[in-house]
Amino acid sequence: MCVSHHGILPNSRIAMAGLMGTDKLQVEESEAYFRVLIESAPDAMIIVDDGGEIVIVNGQAERMFGYDRDEMLGNTIEMLLPERIRATHVGHRRKFTDQPELRPMGIGMELVGQRKDGSEFPVEISLSPVSTPKASFVSSVIRDVTERKRMEAEIIAARQEAERANKANSAFLAAASHDLRQPVQALSLLNGALRRTVKNERALEMIQSQEHSLTAMTNLLNSLLDISRLDAGAVIPEFEVFPIQRLIDRLSAEFARQAQHKGLTFTSCDCEAVVRSDPNLLGEIIQNLVSNAIRYTDRGQVDLRCSRVNGSCCLEIEDTGIGISEDQLEEIFREFHQVRNSKSSKEGFGLGLAIVRRLGDLLGHEIGVRSNLGEGSVFSVSIPITDGEVESADGSDGLDDHVAEEVSGLVILIEDDTSIANAWGHLLEAEGYRVATAASAQEARALINHIDQEPALIVSDFHLLDGSTGVEAVVDIREHFERNIPAFIVTGDTSKVVKEAHTIDNCTLLNKPVNTARLLSAARIATRSGEVPAD
Repeated sequence: MCVSHHGILPNSRIAMAGLMGTDKLQVEESEAYFRVLIESAPDAMIIVDDGGEIVIVNGQAERMFGYDRDEMLGNTIEMLLPERIRATHVGHRRKFTDQPELRPMGIGMELVGQRKDGSEFPVEISLSPVSTPKASFVSSVIRDVTERKRMEAEIIAARQEAERANKANSAFLAAASHDLRQPVQALSLLNGALRRTVKNERALEMIQSQEHSLTAMTNLLNSLLDISRLDAGAVIPEFEVFPIQRLIDRLSAEFARQAQHKGLTFTSCDCEAVVRSDPNLLGEIIQNLVSNAIRYTDRGQVDLRCSRVNGSCCLEIEDTGIGISEDQLEEIFREFHQVRNSKSSKEGFGLGLAIVRRLGDLLGHEIGVRSNLGEGSVFSVSIPITDGEVESADGSDGLDDHVAEEVSGLVILIEDDTSIANAWGHLLEAEGYRVATAASAQEARALINHIDQEPALIVSDFHLLDGSTGVEAVVDIREHFERNIPAFIVTGDTSKVVKEAHTIDNCTLLNKPVNTARLLSAARIATRSGEVPAD
């Protein structure tokens, strides 16, 4: 078969069938049709013979490589490749000729073409064998993927930058959780100490006002850090199976106090459901929903109800508050959004429901809301029910804020921040304890050789001077006295590192800033019984 430099060569069996006819007009028409097909193809097309010589090119190939058609025809296909890979390509081409098949070229490889001016560019190539009665050819479809590779590189760079930013954000959150909480912790401890030492009525009113501001500051700080941690993916749920009543009982006492402070009635249900969730994160959802209901209710009541719906435990929080208009039911879950009503409380920062929505998505628990403006609202959270026995609950977390008996005993305090250590000392001494202080695990080991009394309680920051941790200090002290002394480990760090503190017995992890009243109540129980309370 004679091949001309004008591209008279079929590349399909249909075209070949036309050329194999005896009618000259048929042949000419088939050749013209084939030529139109080649020239109208959207991609560059190059056909080579079994020796790698270019026999047909289209206009797209001319424009892509910068050569005229006559410059390419008769040359080997390697002329369109960078010099460094031409010899290797000859071997690949011969292998394909021996076993021809329709397939992409260079699977898993980065293919490169070279223009007449020497510039290189990335390509994708599809190969197709073409056979005639007299010869074999290879048809290649070539596409310049420079723009796509550029976009892929930008996407990869953006992903890497996002990952770096996420790591930096996580590091910032860990530092911020500790460093921002430190001064608030010191203020809270000093406020608690003042409440126990000041007797002047006017001064006590100022201390109470200060405590109110500290509580607001703590809530805002916690909410901002919670939002940031959730958005950064730094919160990992720890699912477990537990009776929901245990969680309701633990939270109800605090809800009742909040409601009583506003002159409201709070009621909670008895619920026998055993659910699967993260009790801490679920508790945060319920706490935010109930606190929000109390904030926006000026009179009446707030009810916490429980029911079974389609295999789920549905907790509902209903209030008799200001209600929410229908057009605001989705908006309320946005950050810093607050229901606008002249009669509503000015407290809060519009973050509670944003946290609820994020936690619900994280846990896979559906969050619902229905409301009538001026009549109240009902928020709900649905938790999967599991098979299991309902554990008995005594309805108490063991913390009594009003224990009147005197306390005594030695507390070993391990804290490397002098201002925080002094505040802790003032608080614990005002309560009646003796306090011995160290700044690191090493100092604590030296300290226990010089004290004249076995400690009743250990209170330690998690991160200590010289890189040691509170866990190390607690373990050392217990080994010295050969007793499982109750311990509180306090931290503002939200990273996974502090989970080490959960691995030791008779020890509670407390997050900064610590509520001083509940801390001292827990300390009384621990020093009296030798066991830290469950909460």
